[in-house]
Amino acid sequence: MKKFWKILRNILIGLLVAVLLFLGGTYLNHHLKLKSEAKKIENYGEKVKVFDGEINVVRTGSGKGKQSIILFPGYGTASPYYDFLPLTTKLSKDYEVITIEPFGYGLSSETKRTRNVDNIVEEMHEVVKQLNLDHYVLGGHSITGLYGVNYLNRYPEEKVDAFLGIDTSTPTQEVQTMNMAPFNFLKKSGMMRLLIDANPAKGLGMKADDPNLEQVRMLTLKNSINDNLEEELDLLRENFKATEKMSLPKDLPTILFVAINDGRPTWAEEHQEQIKQVRTGKVVELDGQHYLHHTQSEAIAKETKLFLDSLK
Repeated sequence: MKKFWKILRNILIGLLVAVLLFLGGTYLNHHLKLKSEAKKIENYGEKVKVFDGEINVVRTGSGKGKQSIILFPGYGTASPYYDFLPLTTKLSKDYEVITIEPFGYGLSSETKRTRNVDNIVEEMHEVVKQLNLDHYVLGGHSITGLYGVNYLNRYPEEKVDAFLGIDTSTPTQEVQTMNMAPFNFLKKSGMMRLLIDANPAKGLGMKADDPNLEQVRMLTLKNSINDNLEEELDLLRENFKATEKMSLPKDLPTILFVAINDGRPTWAEEHQEQIKQVRTGKVVELDGQHYLHHTQSEAIAKETKLFLDSLK
């Protein structure tokens, strides 16, 4: 019997050592590749000094007399520039489109500032101020619905022509949180790299022949382990709580694009309620899931132009 337990113990110790060696190998491989890939990530946009870091800003479609549309990303977007590219390519025919990559996103640096809504919105305002725009359309995807409403309430003096929401959060929506410890382990141990590298197109939800696939892959792996994104997620419920009583300004024209196939039965209804807060507003329900700017960029660009033209 003693011999059996000794053999079992040795097997378990051997398995534990094998697992530790495997995890150590994936961790080392991941961090060595991060250093190597850092040299291969292509620059785009321009850096703007904001507080203790730099925020990357990308302008497309610039031209004299063009109205400016500012886009902020959804939570955790590895590269807002590449993420919005299907839409900005179409919008830039008629507008100057400015994609802003917050701290920890895209090519922006990280910050030591806490990722609460007050700081995030203050950073949004600071970078917009440095763009020197007389007026602009404020817009974006997903969590921008939360930060955008807060921004509009906090800076009522801003010359905002309209608000453009792409399946944006509403301040009163139900906030679901989950234990991110297993996911964080996958990211920091290098396991997520193995999963993504096995099939980058599938892992990133992109087409295999997308010319930007390799850049998005490297940026995803680079930004997935940064502390800013982790803290922003940890403070998500608190940030919603701080904004839940805020409304869209009554006189601000607003267009909201809403996905009708993403599994939330009251999602469109919540946006129909939100649009009642403004005098001039429109909800456009589109077939698709959360990333409408990937699958419905043509419709969004067309409806946006029609809406903004109607305000002239």
